[in-house]
Amino acid sequence: MKVLEAQKLKKTFRRGKQIVEAVRDVSLTMFPGEILAFLGPNGAGKTTSIKMMAGLIEPDAGWVKIVNKDPHRNPAALQQVGAVLEGNRNIYWRLTPEENLEYFGVLKGLTRREARKSGINLLERFGLIHKRRTPVQSLSRGMQQKLAFAVALIHQPQLLLLDEPTLGLDVEATEDVKILVREIAASGRAILLTTHQLAIAEELADKIIIIQKGEILAEATTQELIQKFSRTAYTIKLETELDETRILELEKLGADLREKKYIYISKLEILYKAFDILNPLPIQIIEKEQAALTEIFLQIIREGNRNV
Repeated sequence: MKVLEAQKLKKTFRRGKQIVEAVRDVSLTMFPGEILAFLGPNGAGKTTSIKMMAGLIEPDAGWVKIVNKDPHRNPAALQQVGAVLEGNRNIYWRLTPEENLEYFGVLKGLTRREARKSGINLLERFGLIHKRRTPVQSLSRGMQQKLAFAVALIHQPQLLLLDEPTLGLDVEATEDVKILVREIAASGRAILLTTHQLAIAEELADKIIIIQKGEILAEATTQELIQKFSRTAYTIKLETELDETRILELEKLGADLREKKYIYISKLEILYKAFDILNPLPIQIIEKEQAALTEIFLQIIREGNRNV
């Protein structure tokens, strides 16, 4: 089953006498349990694309389906969407967590009894049951974000939209949110993530899409993208220092020695030959050099053409 499908979305806006192509050609497909990071610089067309997918803006061309329903023709499709917005904009700060969940549950079509029951279950699941009658404005930033997730899930949607879910959180709260995101995906929901915190996207996303000037420049699984832009190089760290004989043999092989405990291998074909020379010295760490998503993102955006 496809949770979200968008095909050849296009959208233009008029600014005075100028016509701006916000989205030129955006297509994507999401399946249950998938986390997709939808990335791009400011003004790339991310927000417009997501608003079209969420049924908030009518596309000039192309179409969207959420669990096989068109949100622009069938409002029932929107019952399958939940959203966690940056800055906790989907909760009321003067209400308690319990009141927020009941209010939004009824708004999403649940009865008060159903909303209350589902709300209690979510508060227990997210460790907020002891704060259920505390005004939201008195909760910590991390607790507020957990409540935002609970509100987004109150009606059990199949698609969850996350906008900067860890922005402004401390280290502990960020880790809690990452655990929540993984648990929600593991329960079978598709998650569309937008963030400028690329390390978070790299850690959480199964798939990456990079958009610029309304067009998709790169689309691949996270691992495929990283492998494509990573060099085949390794760093070996030894527990003991190398002797002069091994140093000379490794240098002849083409290895780069960085101090007497660190060996840099730039080609895979000499890696195992280096192991033969090092045997039986104890090896502490072997690390493969790997490109970070931030570096990959900047390279793709600066080149401005389709890379993957």
